[in-house]
Amino acid sequence: MEVSVIIPNFNGIAFLDSVLGSLEGQTLKNFEVILVDNGSADGSCSFVTANYPWVHIIELPENFGFCRAVNEGIHAAKAPYVLLLNNDTEVKEDFVEKMLAAIKRHKHAFSCGARMVQYHDRDRLDDAGNFYCALGWAFARGKGKDIDTYQTEDRIFAACGGAAIYRKKIMEKIGYFDEEHFAYLEDMDIGYRARIYGYENWYAPEAIVYHVGSGTSGSRYNQFKTRYSSRNNIYLIYKNMPLLQIILNLPFLAVGFLVKFLFFAVKGMGKEYLAGIKNGFSISMKHKKVPFKAKHLPYYCKIQLELWKNMFFRFRA
Repeated sequence: MEVSVIIPNFNGIAFLDSVLGSLEGQTLKNFEVILVDNGSADGSCSFVTANYPWVHIIELPENFGFCRAVNEGIHAAKAPYVLLLNNDTEVKEDFVEKMLAAIKRHKHAFSCGARMVQYHDRDRLDDAGNFYCALGWAFARGKGKDIDTYQTEDRIFAACGGAAIYRKKIMEKIGYFDEEHFAYLEDMDIGYRARIYGYENWYAPEAIVYHVGSGTSGSRYNQFKTRYSSRNNIYLIYKNMPLLQIILNLPFLAVGFLVKFLFFAVKGMGKEYLAGIKNGFSISMKHKKVPFKAKHLPYYCKIQLELWKNMFFRFRA
């Protein structure tokens, strides 16, 4: 067995038949599925036990967030490759096979992200790789674009944790998902960390997954998501950028955060955005940065060039 599929779940009973049913019919047969339940109160675990007895269930007593859930699954995984999958997804019959083949093609890859398609509009992309720029903006490439866009396998900044495969042995070296994130930008954080250590993240367009989106949080923009996203973005920058790099990017970051604040203020969530930023500074002071090592300097330089380039790429992605 080479792959462990890990599905975090919180009150997602409405989606579980779709995702588990699509995994049941995979062309690759020799893999395990671990569902990590974050204290659901909707009968999710009973439903899975009754209808999909081959799924290994880990029941947590309360909602510890995405990061804790997937870490529990990764620690329990028996395979060298762990494939994270959101509960509000449906995958094509060759999905697991294609994901495994993609990461095996790239010996320096830490992760490969799937080609995510909108569940309710299957002519539109949802995510073709995640990117980050010097404005402090994380963005999903291709979101809302025609399905025929981005069909080439290429490097990305990070893989979306909603449908991504990882080498477990690299996590054991660089660290697992940071549970301080709880949810949002945790996939960017671990992908960024892997880049600092010299690993690559790739986009695998042949592996297709249909994604409902915001199946757990309930909507694309809400107070919870706004607060945690701004909070975690501050923490992401503090943790992964050496001080000199933060100073170098400070003018761009100031503009980026101002634009985001104005955007959310118009939506009536400006206070939540600012509260998240304040909390982000607070938690940053309690945690350690990724240790700076001289041997990683070439990787920092390469990342910095991408951060600048991606400012312009953001508006045509």
